[in-house]
Amino acid sequence: MSNLYFKEHLHEYTQWRKRLHEAIEMYQEWRIRYKLSDPHSTDTILNIVDGLKTDKITLAFVAEFSRGKTELINALFFAETGVRLLPSAVGRTTMCPTELFYDSEGSYIRLLDIETRLENTSLIEYKQNPELWTKIDLDSESPAQMQEAFKALISTKQVDKDTADKLGLWNERQAAEQGIINPESVEIPRWRHAMISFPHPLLKEGLCILDTPGLNALGTEPELTLSLLPSAQAIIFVLAADTGVTKSDMDMWRNHVCNSRGNNKQGLAVVMNKIDSMWDDLSGEEGYEESILKQIKSSASLLNLEEKFVFPVSAKQALLGKVKSDAPLLERSRLTILENFLSEDILDQRRNILMETVNKDIGFLVSESLSLTETKLSGAQAQLNEFKKVDFDNHEMTGKLMAETRDRQNAYMTNVENFQASRKVFAVQAKKLIASFSNDKFDAIIKKTKEDMSKSLTTYGMKQNIRLLFDDLSDLLQDSVDTTNETRLLVKAIHKKFQDEYGFKEIEPQLFSIKQYQFELEQIFEAGEAFRSSSKTTMTEQSLVINKLYNTLITKARNILNQAQRDALSWCKSVLTPLMHQIKDHKKQIESRLHMLRKISESKGSVAESIANLEEELEPLKAQRKELVMIIKSMRLKLTQPEPIVAAA
Repeated sequence: MSNLYFKEHLHEYTQWRKRLHEAIEMYQEWRIRYKLSDPHSTDTILNIVDGLKTDKITLAFVAEFSRGKTELINALFFAETGVRLLPSAVGRTTMCPTELFYDSEGSYIRLLDIETRLENTSLIEYKQNPELWTKIDLDSESPAQMQEAFKALISTKQVDKDTADKLGLWNERQAAEQGIINPESVEIPRWRHAMISFPHPLLKEGLCILDTPGLNALGTEPELTLSLLPSAQAIIFVLAADTGVTKSDMDMWRNHVCNSRGNNKQGLAVVMNKIDSMWDDLSGEEGYEESILKQIKSSASLLNLEEKFVFPVSAKQALLGKVKSDAPLLERSRLTILENFLSEDILDQRRNILMETVNKDIGFLVSESLSLTETKLSGAQAQLNEFKKVDFDNHEMTGKLMAETRDRQNAYMTNVENFQASRKVFAVQAKKLIASFSNDKFDAIIKKTKEDMSKSLTTYGMKQNIRLLFDDLSDLLQDSVDTTNETRLLVKAIHKKFQDEYGFKEIEPQLFSIKQYQFELEQIFEAGEAFRSSSKTTMTEQSLVINKLYNTLITKARNILNQAQRDALSWCKSVLTPLMHQIKDHKKQIESRLHMLRKISESKGSVAESIANLEEELEPLKAQRKELVMIIKSMRLKLTQPEPIVAAA
């Protein structure tokens, strides 16, 4: 009894993404065919296409130890193997954060030594160097072999107390509470991180699973909270129904789960697992239901989450029900309600996010293409209608039209020179804008902050230094505001000039803004501060954890500033492109008009023949527009499309 509902919805989502990908490629081919392509638009479209190709649905499962999280993953996704694929028996829980996905290069487990925590190298950097990991090959045709191989995830080792302390895996106070004083050795996880690839149908469809165990992992690995969890489409937080929300559960929820979403509850779900433990023969079914409802209300209230996002489940019963094809047992486990949430809500959210990204990144390009196509078509139609009304037997009238057209051509050439001059001014300001995001300025701020932090040994001092760092980075962005505003005004003035003097169709230029980057920097600082002040970090106060936090924040901040610079460069290259296309089309229209008037004036062709030629020229323009409208419909972009042009009778 497999999870067909989720599988079908994931397949449907994958097919939708494929159709969108194909439609965008068709649009790029359309731009090339009609000579509207340019390096910037090509890069933008290719980036979107690559993003759609590599898009994954990542579900992150987060819980303290012994909440049944790994059993839940087995029940949701791997029951059809007929075995408990991931180790989840009592006392045998996954010890390290684990990513499950599909890699076409093979089936394997890659394991990163726990000692790498002592290095400054990030997880992202380690992932780029697979030779630094311990590798175990998997036989995807043998669930038994895979089950045996997965036991490596729960491997432990004995180390001395000082080593455990440095690794963030020893806490004096907690040990004392358990009666452990100065032990000769401490048992710790053998692995820091695990990556698993095998060709499971759901994984091949683009599903990725992140299994994150315990506060020990989240509290000592800033990258998990600040990078991996925020990238997940959904975070499933698992509680134990019999204990409800414990203090450590609340710590994880507040400082790691909620902050990884920027306190946005979208894509968050709570699984209240082990409801089978609440069954009481004396209370009966009614008492059982009341107990579950009471725990749902209590958990939702404590976590400040709507009750509909709290799912009471028995992962143990669900797995058993699926493996044994026991429908009543599966129904009693209540897993189906959670599966429906993942199938509908989460996949629909991801679809909407992708469409928003596509609209944001190429919506303007498509609108611009439609507007330019409309302008060319309406111009050709207007010229045809005009020529039909002109008495070309009146040579004086023909001569007058030719003189007017030559005057328009001369005025056009003069203004093109002005446009080129404006472009030079624009290029100077654009250079200033791009330079304001230089790595040199960023590195100078980082160097100063590191020096100040090395002198501060207090928690408050570290917080103040990190706060000052982000204030300085925000000020760095603010320095570009004046240049940005001047450049925006210039771009608008150039556009308005050609609209006023030539009646060019108004295409509102995209305007560059730094607000989103400043907002993202502030979000990173707040998430970093929440991590730093979490109970795990506060209790350990390790330079190791603080250094990792600082390096993670710096990496994310650098990525934001680099993105700002790339976006500024891209904007500078593209913002005048729509106007340049209109100028080029306007030039062609004037030249075509002069050519036609000369032919008629010199009696080298009849008026009827010239009008017929103009009518023929309309057809490819109509076809061009029709193709574009069809592509827009297939992409389902939210654009205001112009009404089709109707030729005059």
